[in-house]
Amino acid sequence: MRARIKKAVSTKIEAIGLPVLALCWVSFFWGTTWLASKEGVKHMPAMQLVAIRQFLGGTLYVVYFLFKKTPWPKGKQWQTILILSLLNFVLSNGLSTWGVKYISSGLGAILGAIFPIWIVIISFFKGEQLSKLAVSGLLVCFGGVCLIFYDHLKDFLQPDFSFGIFLSLIATLTWAFGTLYTKKKAASFNPYFSLGLQMLVSSLFLFALIGATGTTIPLSEIPVNSWWAIGYLVVVGSVLTFVAFIYALQKLPAEVNSIYAYINPIVAVILGAIIFGEPLTLFIAAGGIIVLVGLYLVNLAMRKKKMIP
Repeated sequence: MRARIKKAVSTKIEAIGLPVLALCWVSFFWGTTWLASKEGVKHMPAMQLVAIRQFLGGTLYVVYFLFKKTPWPKGKQWQTILILSLLNFVLSNGLSTWGVKYISSGLGAILGAIFPIWIVIISFFKGEQLSKLAVSGLLVCFGGVCLIFYDHLKDFLQPDFSFGIFLSLIATLTWAFGTLYTKKKAASFNPYFSLGLQMLVSSLFLFALIGATGTTIPLSEIPVNSWWAIGYLVVVGSVLTFVAFIYALQKLPAEVNSIYAYINPIVAVILGAIIFGEPLTLFIAAGGIIVLVGLYLVNLAMRKKKMIP
């Protein structure tokens, strides 16, 4: 009897422990990918870096599932994969990576975390009524963003900085559309295989785009630092952390799993200040905390709305 109880307890701890460890991995390492992107785009075109990263990451996924003889998607599943590859990888990932070429990695991470605000705004324009909690969260977020940019008011006169902010905001908007589309088109198709195909398809599109526009440099001219950044983004960002993210998503409640969105920017801001010497002023720190509080209120309002029959 004792052996059975011990085995049952051990199994339960393992069942809870592994998803929590996966969530901790996502919370920390996705924050570090902002720094890797910043380092990578210092010496090469951002979209070329994204194309190479997603081609290598997507290829690893696809080769693995081909080896496992996993069935290919069928019919409308391809439509979902194509749309998500455009929204999540060509636009969201591509533009956010391009954005950190002109702004700090910490600032890019904070802006990247505000996508739930777009979800609420999109829902409002679709005719859905906003709760007082959601409106409060939006106002708190807006106040936090104003505080963050207090030290950057003069920077907006610089075209590069303004362009980086614009790219980052559009990236969060497309990620919000991708999130809503994923919920609408939730499919039974293997999510990991789908992820790999999305990466691979998006990379082919990006290679065609940068080839047509001439915004590339020869592979031999890409410096070692950028290759190390690409390797880190592929192995840690595109493979290990995405696998951990989907695993945690399947095993943990949504309200627990969403914690990563609050920790990622903190990791990026702190490491950006330590490694790259990026500014970490009182206004940025306080504004970042206020933004995260606002995002918590917005997410809380969205969860309460789901519970209403």
